[in-house]
Amino acid sequence: MIVGLGNPGPRYAKNRHNIGFQCVDLFSERHQIPLDKMQHRARLGSGWVQDNGRRQRVLLVKPLTYMNASGEAVAPLARYYRIAPEEILVIHDDLDLEAGRLRLRRNGSSGGQRGVQSIINQLGSQDFHRARVGIGRPPGRMDPAAYVLQDFSPQEEAEIFGPLRVTVCDAVVCWLFEGIEAAMNRFNR
Repeated sequence: MIVGLGNPGPRYAKNRHNIGFQCVDLFSERHQIPLDKMQHRARLGSGWVQDNGRRQRVLLVKPLTYMNASGEAVAPLARYYRIAPEEILVIHDDLDLEAGRLRLRRNGSSGGQRGVQSIINQLGSQDFHRARVGIGRPPGRMDPAAYVLQDFSPQEEAEIFGPLRVTVCDAVVCWLFEGIEAAMNRFNR
């Protein structure tokens, strides 16, 4: 299960906070897995990812519960499809990582990311994998809540986040076929 975190609706579509949704959308396009189902308060896509003659079935998930309640969609889906926490990768924004950095993690605390905390609470486990996508800290004394709900500037989009989404998608393929350790070794920067 590949989960992208974000907030539903066009108002939030291009926000920094929605980088998880944006990565899942790109992954869906690249692997021709349409996000065409609704189930347990989430938009889903199910299909096969192919890489060098290998195939892996995946479930793409965009919770529609709003970020801070993401676990209310993820946990029921994991139970319904019998997906263990170790078979889940959650893609989310991270204020504490420099803009453009990617950090994959095996498990651990939420690091203050409320969507991740909701998933931990609802799954009853921290043992799912994470792709932390760095969006950087807000400038000056700007409120972090306002910052994460801003859209990327055209320059940020072209120079940092457009290419970063491609890297995240490549890291997800590595995770699927090689495992979390290989993905961490190759893509953590």
